[in-house]
Amino acid sequence: MKYLYWLDMEMSGLDHSKERILEVALVVTDLSFHIVKEYMTVVYQDNEVLKGMDTWCVEHHGKSGLTAKVPNGKPEKEVEQELIAIINEFSPQEKVILAGNSIGQDRKFIDQWMPNLAQSLHYRMLDVSSFKIVYENLFNKRYDKKHKHRALEDILESIEELKFYLQFVSV
Repeated sequence: MKYLYWLDMEMSGLDHSKERILEVALVVTDLSFHIVKEYMTVVYQDNEVLKGMDTWCVEHHGKSGLTAKVPNGKPEKEVEQELIAIINEFSPQEKVILAGNSIGQDRKFIDQWMPNLAQSLHYRMLDVSSFKIVYENLFNKRYDKKHKHRALEDILESIEELKFYLQFVSV
């Protein structure tokens, strides 16, 4: 493994079986967290998806400007193919490790709505939220997040958050 594939999605809600992907960011880093590729796009969903969003999504995606961009987003299958192309550019012969905050939630949406992408992913994932739980509860170390709720900003912040926790590890 030479790269980590940091991924974040903004969705129309949390239920992967009925909610949809609105935005995707993928940042490829080497194992020292140097960025080698950034990708971000808004995903097209029809108006019914936007009308069905819960209050949290309506407020936060409205405030961030995401909701207004969705009608002009790229088709979901096109986004899936672009993500696969990035993986093939850097790791054509292996299943890759996803990294991010609560990455299991994003993985559920990938499995549901982007099954071809799911085939490129390793079952192991690097979840920054696990570090957060340990460091906040055992060592009272907190990373001050900005909570922008846009995929690229959130994933870049997740990389910085993991670096923050790792500074307390000695080997």
